[in-house]
Order: sequence, then C-alpha cells, then structure tokens
Amino acid sequence: MKVFISRKIPEAGLQYLREAAVEISEWTEKRDLLPEELIAFCKNADAFLSAGGNKIDKTFLHAVRHLKVISLHSAGYDNVDVAAATEMKMPIGNTPGVLSDATADIAFLLMLATSRKAFYMCRTIQQGGWGFFEPTANLGIDIRGKMLGIYGLGKIGFELAKRAAAAFDMKIIYHNRNHNEDAEKELQARWVSFDELLERSDVLSVNTALTAETKGKFDKAVFAKMKPTAIFINAARGAIHNETDLTEALEKKTIWGAGLDVTNPEPMRPDHPLLFMPNVCVLPHIGSATEETRAAMSLLAAKNIVAGLRGERLPYIVNPDIYA
Repeated sequence: MKVFISRKIPEAGLQYLREAAVEISEWTEKRDLLPEELIAFCKNADAFLSAGGNKIDKTFLHAVRHLKVISLHSAGYDNVDVAAATEMKMPIGNTPGVLSDATADIAFLLMLATSRKAFYMCRTIQQGGWGFFEPTANLGIDIRGKMLGIYGLGKIGFELAKRAAAAFDMKIIYHNRNHNEDAEKELQARWVSFDELLERSDVLSVNTALTAETKGKFDKAVFAKMKPTAIFINAARGAIHNETDLTEALEKKTIWGAGLDVTNPEPMRPDHPLLFMPNVCVLPHIGSATEETRAAMSLLAAKNIVAGLRGERLPYIVNPDIYA
C-alpha cells in the first residue's frame, strides 16, 4: 500500500508508516504543488497525507476517489469540503488535541509581546535606534489583572486562559455557541454575548475554527465596538479577520494593538504596513511549531493513514458520519 505526502513531515510519522509496511512517496520541493500535480501523485497512491493548505475540494475528491483515506497534518480542516467527502464515503482524518499547548503558548507570547511592543523595539536596536533614554518613550501597557476575552473557548482557548489567569491574574470572559463548564468551574470564566465580549475585553483572542460563520467576523464594525486600549490576538485562522479593516483600526487608533500568528492572505507580503507598526507583532503561522508537537501531529496523521488503509475506523476522524 502506498501513501503520498505533500510536504516533508517529522520522522515519527514516517517511522510509523514504515513499520506498517506502507510505501512512502514524499514531496520535498519547497513550493506548493499545483492542483493537477497533486492529483497526478495521488493517482499513484492508495492514501494521501496532506501537509499544508492543499485544497481538498469536490473536484479534487472526485479525481482521487480511489483513495482509501485522506489524513491532514493539522487540526483544522477548513481546506476540506467535508460534505463532499462524506457523501463519497471518503474518510478524512486530522490531528486534534496535540497542538493545543503549543498554540496557546504562541497566543500568550503574542499577547505579552504586543503589550510591550517587543518586536518593534527589537527592530529599533537592529537599525541603530537604541539611543537617548526618555521616560515617556516606548511605553507599552500592563496586562496584569486585565480582562482577557476569548472568542472560541475550546482546548486552545482553555490553555490560553489558564496561562493568563495564573501568570497575570487576568479575568476571563468568553463567547461560544455553548457554555464551557470546565472553564467556568476551574477558571471562573464567564460566558458573555459577542457584543459584551467586544466591549469589555482588554485583550481579545480568537481561538475558533474557520467556518462560514466566523469567516471575516472581525471587520470594521466589530473593531469599532472594542476598547481603544484593546489588543486583538489571532492565532487561529487569518480569514477570521479582515486584514484591511484591522490595519485601518490600528492606524486610526480604534484599537491599541494586534498580535497575529495568522494573516489573510498567507504569506503576508513583506511590505505590509502591519509589519512596521510599533504595537503589532506578526509571526508566520508557527502555532504548532515545536519539535514535540509536530512529531506528535505526524504520528496522529500516520495512524489515520494506517487505519484507513486497513479498512478500519480512523482514530481521529473529521467525518464520522461515513461510518453510519
């Protein structure tokens, strides 16, 4: 049995595949595969391990319907037409849970770095700008004891809230479709309406999946409802915020700052104005980028592949309805 892998992945997953006697074909060039190239490679395989943002739409799925399984090297699956895959009885796997800590760490890092203008101040040193000391210059804002609002308090949001509450005694409010009883019990988090989340948050962190409901959610009208002292954090998906509107909100001081691990589009162009603002910190989508986390992700993705090739239920299944 053969698997095609669209990017180089950590050894842990590859070793698991080898031990299961799965023949591996791995794309190693540092460029995105064209859709027709991806289809051609998959036609010579029995399974597809998708690492990166490969578009797994209806056209692709119909072209590779011979595949026994598709496994994502990610927790998110907004690049997949899940309805089409389910209709075709194509099992789709992902890697949930294992990246929650690492991604929460990045959101926490962005919150703190943004509040103290850390990225910008580092650049001033590199540019020879560390000069005369002024007591009123280069001031950030304290986050200790402030209000952290979380839009989408799931596993990642919960871990972020734990860090913020423990390290900075931050109070937690959140907005979900449903109440997170564990967060309310353990962290005294309080569910609020979306408007109240905007109005009360000193730091507002996006930790939700990209869906039709959340796409473009944070736009000009939403930023206008936030505090002028607020920090906006997005370590989820770039398409959840409107980048033009975010840039304008920062330029007009509608909000105070922003920390982004995701942008819209990705990669961000190197001359984007957000990269040059003192109170903005941008990272290149590295939320899960630790050796341990990526190794764990590759192992989960490989386990999905092996189960699918054996005709077994995927241990981490996106579309369980195919088994109904």
